[in-house]
Order: sequence, then C-alpha cells, then structure tokens
Amino acid sequence: MAVTLCGASWYNQKYFFNPDFSRIPKDVQEELQILCVSFTEDVGGVLTIEFGEDKLPHFTVRSAEGDPRFDEIGSELKIRKLQEEKAELMQQLAAFYRIFILGELPQEGGGDA
Repeated sequence: MAVTLCGASWYNQKYFFNPDFSRIPKDVQEELQILCVSFTEDVGGVLTIEFGEDKLPHFTVRSAEGDPRFDEIGSELKIRKLQEEKAELMQQLAAFYRIFILGELPQEGGGDA
C-alpha cells in the first residue's frame, strides 16, 4: 500500500501535504510544493510523491481520461529529469520515511573494515 507524501492537481489547483510528514524541515516542504505545483502547471494532470512497498519515494502521474491538455510525453521526460536532479532529496526522504514514519533504526555506516 502506497503512502502519499504530497501532491498537486492541475484540475482543482490544489496542493496536498500529508501531515504525518510534518517533521520534514519547512524548506524541504516548500521545495516539494514548488516541485509538485510547477510540474502540474507545465504538463497538467496530478502528480503525487508516494512511498511504495520498497520504502522509496516514487513520482506518480495521473490524468483524467481524454484530457487534451495533459502532455504525456512531457510528463515522462519531466519525471526522468526530476529523478536525476532530485536524487539526493529522494534518498533523504526515503531515510526520513524509514526512521520517522516506519520507526526503523538507522543503519550503521559500516564499510569494509
């Protein structure tokens, strides 16, 4: 079952942030809002950032059936770009999710000693 972190909808011009994640720093929350809202302004549809069973954040895009404004190709390209540009942020969000939401203990930073 996916857990939604945040999302934006071009259809109703709204942004959602899951209050369970309120411990995320405000500047990161603002970055997520800008990311989601600007994405939907560019390509339309609905963008959510969700944690899957793999405990990693994923960009999920949906659109209304037959929506002539939704840019499916642009959406896919923009997702790929976001995955590259925001890789570090996504890793940090995954760690936050595992520790603060799921209650897992942080992994010891080992190495080959």
